Amino acid sequence: MKCVVCRQAEVCSGKATVTVERNGTLLVIKGVPARVCPNCGEEYLDENVTEKLLKSAEEAAQTGVQVDIREYVPV
Repeated sequence: MKCVVCRQAEVCSGKATVTVERNGTLLVIKGVPARVCPNCGEEYLDENVTEKLLKSAEEAAQTGVQVDIREYVPV
């Protein structure tokens, strides 16, 4: 797939650091599998990965955590 932002390069497999804010909770997840543009650095996440990240953010918000940094763990 060609990057939709820069339209200069094909995206390739890589890792991303994703920041999610939900209900006053800031969740940073490192090592998230993504497709990354080698030209501009734009990151694309699969739908199932995005769903898992949003669920993690919701769970962290419900426990009252304000800031949390995690490593991505595939299921």
